[in-house]
Parts: sequence; C-alpha cells; structure tokens
Amino acid sequence: MIGRQERWQEDLFVAGPLRELIPDDHILKRAQKVLDLSWLRDEVRESYCEENGRPSIDPESAVRLMLAGFFEGIVHDRKLMRQAQVNLAIRWFAGYRLHEALPEHSSLTRIRQRWGPERFKRIFQKTVQACVKAGLVDAETVHVDATLIRADVSWESLVEVHAEKVLTENPEEPDDSPDKGAKPSKPKKRSTTDPDATMTTNRNDQRLEPSYKQHTAVDDKSGIVVDVEVTTGDQNEGQQLLGQLERVEEVTGKAVRCATADGSYAHAANYAALEERGTEAVIPPREARLGKWLPLVRFKYDARHDVVRCPAGRKLGRASRAGNGWWYRASVKDCRRCALRARCFSAKLAARVVRIVDGYPALLRARRKRLRWDDATYEKYVRHRWRVEGVHGIEKTQHGLRRAARRGLWNVRIQSFLTAAVMNLKRLAAPLLALFFRCIGRRTRVEVIAPCRDEFSRGRIDSGAPLRRAA
Repeated sequence: MIGRQERWQEDLFVAGPLRELIPDDHILKRAQKVLDLSWLRDEVRESYCEENGRPSIDPESAVRLMLAGFFEGIVHDRKLMRQAQVNLAIRWFAGYRLHEALPEHSSLTRIRQRWGPERFKRIFQKTVQACVKAGLVDAETVHVDATLIRADVSWESLVEVHAEKVLTENPEEPDDSPDKGAKPSKPKKRSTTDPDATMTTNRNDQRLEPSYKQHTAVDDKSGIVVDVEVTTGDQNEGQQLLGQLERVEEVTGKAVRCATADGSYAHAANYAALEERGTEAVIPPREARLGKWLPLVRFKYDARHDVVRCPAGRKLGRASRAGNGWWYRASVKDCRRCALRARCFSAKLAARVVRIVDGYPALLRARRKRLRWDDATYEKYVRHRWRVEGVHGIEKTQHGLRRAARRGLWNVRIQSFLTAAVMNLKRLAAPLLALFFRCIGRRTRVEVIAPCRDEFSRGRIDSGAPLRRAA
C-alpha cells in the first residue's frame, strides 16, 4: 500500500524539547557535551560598558554561532545566519528558541573587532587544556609544520612594490664575500585591498600567490592541535619553531621531549637550541651544497678555539658579522701560494672566504645522526607526515581554511584559532560517540574510558535508555 504524507499542515506546537529533534550523533550535539564557555563572560567583560548602551548579544551565544559555522564548513557570517534560520541544530547549539530572532550577521563582525584575536586564541587554548585534562595530550612528541592560506583578494588588486628603500637598508656584504655581485631582487607584488598578504608559494614550479602562513603544532598521541599561529606568507617557518615549542609547554604544562619537522626547519640555530633545551630533533638536515668550488664541508671548524681550517691546513680568521653567522677569511699570502687555489675560489678574489652560521657544530652532528636513524626515529617522521599534514588537509577541505574568509592578518588569525578549536572539539567528542554506540549496541556491561568517565558518571550521555556502570 502506498503511503501518503500531509505536507501542507503546519504545526502550531512542537511536542517535546528542541534537542529531541536533533540526532544524538550530530556533531553539534557531541560538541555540546565537551564545550565549556562559562568563563567567557568574565574574559570579555572589560570590552563592554556596564552602565550605558543596549544589551549586547550574549558572548557565549556569539562564539557558539561562529563555532557552529566552522563545524559545518561555513566561514562567512551572512551565509551562516541564513543557515541558522532553518537549521535546528545551530539554533539549539547557540541557545536560540524557534521563535527568537537571530542577530544580524554584522554583529559577529563587530564582536571580532571589539574582542581582538587574543581572546579567540584564549578560546583555542581552553580546548587544548580540556584535551590535556581528558588524557588526550602527553607532549612526548610534537609535530610542527606550516601551510599557506590563500588571501581573499583578486589578481587585479596586485601592484608592484618598488623596494629601493628596503635594498638600501640591508647591511652590505664584505667586498670579498662570495655573494658580491649577485643580481638584485625583482620588485615584489602586493595587494592594495589586503596589504598584510604577501606573495609566496610552497613549490618552485607554482606561481606566487597572495597568502598567509599558518604554523601548526600537533601532539602525536591523539592528533590534538596544541599550537597555531598565523603570519604573513613570506615568513620563514623555521624561525617559528622555538616559539611554538615554548607556547606548547606553556599551555599544556608538559615538557616537549621530541619535535619533528620537515627540511624547512633544518636550521643550524634550531638544532643548537633543541640540543640546549634537551629536545630530540627529528628533522632531516639538508645535504651540503656542492658546486664548482671546494664546498664548506671540506673546511674544518674548531668551535672551541673558533678557528676554521681549509683543506690545505691553513687557518681562516674571523672577519665580520653577517646576518646569523660570521665570515672567516684566509690570508692572501697563504692563498697565493696554495696548490688548491684554482679549485677553491674564483680568480677575481684575493683569498677564500667562508661563512659559518650560528649553531654550525649542531648541524654537523645532526647530519651524522641522520645517517644512523633507527626504525623508531623513522616511524616518528612518518607519523609527522600524516599527523600534521592530515590536520591541514581536514582544515582546508572540511572547515574552509583553504582561503581566508576576511582580510587582514588579525582576521585570518581569528579564523585559524576557531578552526583549530573545532578540530580539537571533534577529537575530544570522539570518545563520547564511541561510548554511546558501544552502550546502545550491547546493552550489557559497559567499559568506561578515561576521557568519558566524568561525563558518564554525571549521566550526560544519553543513549535513549538508562545507563548503568557495571560493578
């Protein structure tokens, strides 16, 4: 018999609470069990006037609306509020009844401007601390990587920036340095609509695009994002490593024992700093550059006496400081009568000059250690590839981080913090979902895992029937 559904009868009343109309395995219903924003009102109180003005949107409701949008991959406020008008789950998650009017989309913009990125960073850090309390973070191994976020600008907005002032302010190299006579860099392009975005790319065979760069640190145990920061696209990610590890230890309260990263972080200063702080560095060092002339690896550096010796055994003395290292120059008299002169440097120079960067001995030790990596070390680096790069992939494909939703560095930072908070809330709610299906599937003895013990004991996990812990 063919059934019939009456479609034109509108219900005047809804029998039952709104939460009963939302599936128990819905992502917002799971996030509700682990999200705690009771501290937020006191955190943002100083941004509001207590005596004058209209009552504002409840801070917790505003953040819940933003988080609900990122859960659904909706990053634009106008589209989010249109979806919230018909989406029961978003209304329930934000605390709005069916008959209550939702705020205007521009209200969320003003809230971001009033609060600033640091308060949204605090929201992200609270999710990290909740994951630490649930036992999902141990900080034994932390994977660090960076990814590009395409700026929200058009190609027509790009103009060339003449860099004469920048070139004149750069420190000059010594007259006999190997970089003398290098071609000047071409003027870079910059967007007029979003000056904070810079032209960059992550591959040499791809064109430059106006982008921002997100620096991410992910804990190895459960894939929790423990630190995230956004800079302009031309920032070197290797310079962010030490600051990221310090922030991870500050927010988690645990010491990082091992840090993994790719070759972009293989700086001599990073190896030296990680050795000093007692952190194992699983970072493949770059191979020594081999060119027409004798490479730097043929020169022996004595860090104790601060002396460099050439392949012929002659000493090179310290000449001048350049950036993050020192130039060492050989004697003109020694180089004039050296049998290796034709292979060592150009005939236009009077003597050989080499540059020793800060932490060079640590770089040499890292290269020797790389040749002796065991299976456990290789496994850590393999896990780095799919742990942190997998997080970036999910953020871009499911939560809208492939392209910036708004313009300005502070706006992209807020987007990055909220996206990372959503990633952590999903991980934190995953054990609750596993326990839920285990309970409704077996209806027998229940084994309560650590992250869910408190939720289970308070009866906040609803499986449609009373649950009891086995004796």
